[in-house]
Amino acid sequence: MERTCARAVELGLVSVAFTEHADFTPWTLLAGRLPPGSRGQVTPEGVVVPPVLDVDGYLECLQRCRDLYPDLRILSGVELSEPHWHTRRTAQVLDLGGFDRVLGSVHSLPASNARYLEISDTYRERTAEAVVRGYLAEVARMVTACEVFAVLAHIDYPVRYWPGNAGQFDPCRFEDEYREVLRALASTSRALEVNTRVPLHPRIVRWWHEAGGDAVAFGSDAHHPAALARGFSSAAAMVRAQGFRPGRDPHDLWMRA
Repeated sequence: MERTCARAVELGLVSVAFTEHADFTPWTLLAGRLPPGSRGQVTPEGVVVPPVLDVDGYLECLQRCRDLYPDLRILSGVELSEPHWHTRRTAQVLDLGGFDRVLGSVHSLPASNARYLEISDTYRERTAEAVVRGYLAEVARMVTACEVFAVLAHIDYPVRYWPGNAGQFDPCRFEDEYREVLRALASTSRALEVNTRVPLHPRIVRWWHEAGGDAVAFGSDAHHPAALARGFSSAAAMVRAQGFRPGRDPHDLWMRA
């Protein structure tokens, strides 16, 4: 955290948010190793058990950073994985944290034999199209069933692992599914994250605008200080071209024009 704050100051940013992962779903490992950025203990049966979020330790570190960088606006945050499957544990984390920003996300899908698979591994058992359709269907269920998060994270998460033998990813092949998620999200007045780890396709942001989406939030998914705010300039230009403008606090959310 401290190195990321130092990087934020170096870049001239006025604010930064640390949305720590709160993962609850154990998933079966097929690839033989954890995907980059993943954490957890692997059982002898090959099931990855995510670590429990140390909320107290997280908040202590956050306060230390605020003390070291008083001129930098440092927001607390949490990214909840599949919160609609884990309502009790989700509530416990939120009660402990009092977070400034809460994201909702899907990282895994149900599979056969009562297993769950991380999205990167689902491509080993399903066609590429089936993975994306299944993912978007689950995201739609999360948006409809769960009200505890304010920002939908990485709606295009499966694109990170899209197999090369499936051709170039084209969101238009999944337009109906994307639009279903975006309509559900717009009806709740929440924000869509523009995650720059893999640039979000402009057409998805256009569909968000057409659905009546109120706001977008930017996230670099920076698991390392060097990746902080990567791609933000081009992402901001893309979002502006789709009809969104900086809000009252342009460092927080951009609003629908």
